Parts: sequence; C-alpha cells; structure tokens
Amino acid sequence: MVNYHMRRIVIWLASTVTVVVLLFGYHTSTNSPSASPPGSTVATAPAPSSSGVPSASSSSSAAKTYTGSVAQTRWGPVQVEITVAPGKVTKVAVIQYPNGNPKDQQINDYALPVLVQETIDAQSASIDMVSGATVTSTGYVQSLQSALDQAGL
Repeated sequence: MVNYHMRRIVIWLASTVTVVVLLFGYHTSTNSPSASPPGSTVATAPAPSSSGVPSASSSSSAAKTYTGSVAQTRWGPVQVEITVAPGKVTKVAVIQYPNGNPKDQQINDYALPVLVQETIDAQSASIDMVSGATVTSTGYVQSLQSALDQAGL
C-alpha cells in the first residue's frame, strides 16, 4: 500500500514540475502591430530612396522603389522595401520588424543585415533563413517576394 501511495506522489510531483517548467518556458511577445513605428529602419544596404511608390520615370536605368506587403508574424509585422535599378535589386530596407522587447531587438539586429545581404547576393527571395530568427526570416521572405513581384523580378 505504501508503495502505491509513493508512486502516486512521485507521478504528481513530476507532473507539477513539468507544468511549472512549461509555464515559465513560454515566451510571450509584448509587441503589438502598432508598437513598430512604420518608418523604422534597421538594416539597409544602403538607405532607401524617396517613397514606397514606384517612380514613373520612363528610363530603364532609373532606380525604382517597391514596398512589399506587411507580413504578420507571431512576434509582429515585417515589411521590406527594395530599390531596383536596371533589373537588379540594389538596396533593401526593412521598414517594419518585431522590436517590442530586448530579445526581439537582439535577434533582429543580427538577423536583418544577414537577410539583406543574402537578398542582394541572390537577387531573389530564395535565401536561407537565419538560425534563431526563423519567424522574422519567414516574414521577411514573404514581404520581399511581394516587393519582387511588384518589380517584375
């Protein structure tokens, strides 16, 4: 009988510890879509030109800027703006990204420059995700693809 009660106590204790660990391990984001200022830019290669509307220039060598759609991620919105000159992506700016807490800022301070450089190198949205920033990387690629589609690339 004592063995039965001891087994129940051990199971109860293990279950309680598991629940407590899971509760404390769950990370929530304090970021809301309005917490990311629309004009914020973190990673550029170099800074974007004028507005997010394609220019109406008829010259094929004129740089045009395209703003991708906002990709809503579980940590906040991600939005990319690209500048295209003679059919090539020449600049990338991340105008919205999750930055509502220090952890988001730390991750994105590292990840966004990597994503921007990969975009310039690949000239497409076929880029690698950044380890540890999968959610931001996924949102970045979605918004980037939207901008590339607008540019016809």
